[in-house]
Order: sequence, then structure tokens, then C-alpha cells
Amino acid sequence: MTHALGSRSLDSFRDPVPQVADPQRQSNDKQISGDSAQISHTGEVIESSTAQLVAESVRLHGAPAFGQFVRIETEPMPILGVVHNAQTQSLEANRRPSAYGKSEEELRLEQPQIFELLRTHFDVFVLGYLDGAYPVLAYPPQPARIHSFVYLCDAPQVEAVTANDQLLRSLLDAPGLPTDELLLATLCYALEARDPAHQQAYVLRTGKELSRLLRDDYDRLSAIVRRLKERQSTQVEQTQVAR
Repeated sequence: MTHALGSRSLDSFRDPVPQVADPQRQSNDKQISGDSAQISHTGEVIESSTAQLVAESVRLHGAPAFGQFVRIETEPMPILGVVHNAQTQSLEANRRPSAYGKSEEELRLEQPQIFELLRTHFDVFVLGYLDGAYPVLAYPPQPARIHSFVYLCDAPQVEAVTANDQLLRSLLDAPGLPTDELLLATLCYALEARDPAHQQAYVLRTGKELSRLLRDDYDRLSAIVRRLKERQSTQVEQTQVAR
């Protein structure tokens, strides 16, 4: 696991501002921050650093999808990240699984003990943390604690995280990751989290920011924007069919 990934601009840091308690805001905070007690976790942290962490999936082959946003409930504050890799392997480092020429269903019936030695892990790139209910796209003061639970971000959380253009810079500047594929996957989840009426505006705004960040690499920029627009068009068609 790489321990020095990504970058953060000074714009991503903000000074704390004293705030007066507001019942309406507290209600909104609960909606954005989520209620972890009522939602099953998808993984548990087994390795952690400031920039990345590794979690063990609750279910075999049950890792979150590539590019999916996750929230780690830890102290002193929840951490936000994006899944960029998953792997299933044996618990015994010196014992590699062998091919049997049978389906998974057949193996589970004949040799269920095989699956007891397998675990699915997934890698998370740290994007930032939650200050109350508000995402801050900067490295957290402390890495996630071992055995902290990992949850999938809901739509309001994804929309809040992806409303900050710092997300694009963080992903584009992360060495050692499949940045273009990861960026496209995260932007697709950002689209899904938004009302169809607001998706086109988000695509246009994102395209402008990408044009600024990738102004010296036109081919790369064109490929990302083209695929993002294709994804947005597909989602619009699916929404119309569903109606």
C-alpha cells in the first residue's frame, strides 16, 4: 500500500467558523452524515495510513464497486474515500488457491472449507473527512483506526463530496492509481447521486474544470469528457424508459 498519494491545495483548507445551533440545519446534518447504526457496514479497516487504507469485506466477493464513495466511521472524525482496487486471496500467505475445474456452486457443495480460507479486501484512497456534516477535501489529522467500520456513502453524501472541484485535482494528482478510469467512475457515481434535471449542469461545470486542469493534454481531456457525456446520456435514457 502506497503511503504518499494525492495532493491538496490551500483552497481545500478552511478556517473553522463558529456557528449558532439551528434545528433545521441539525436535521439536514443528520441526513447528510447518515445514521451508521441503522445501515450495515460493508467492510472493516485492517490496514491504515493517512493517504490510503485497506478494508476486509464483510462478504466474500462483496467489495464495493470500483470508484464507489465510502465513509469510515472513526475517531476523531469520519473519513471519506473512494475504492480503487479489490482483491480476493487466501488467508494463508504461502498457500495459493488451486483450480479445480468445477463451478463455485459445485465446490461449495463438495468442499465448503475452501471458501473459509478466502477473504476479499478492498483499497481506499482517502479524499478527506467530515467536519460535522460537511466534507473537507484534505487529509484527515489522523488515519482511520484499525477495525473501524466502512460504509457506502448515500446519495446526499456523494453529492456533497463531488460538489467540490478539489476532488478532480486530488484524483488527477494521485500517482500509482488508474487515475482516468477512477475519475470517470467517481464522476458517474456523482451523476447518479443528482437529480436528472441537474446532471447536465454538473457535466458542463466538471468539463470546464477539467479543461483548466488538463489544458496541456487535450487528447486525455477529450476522452474523459466524451465518456462522461456518454454515461450521462445513457442515464437520461434509462430514466425515461423507467417512466
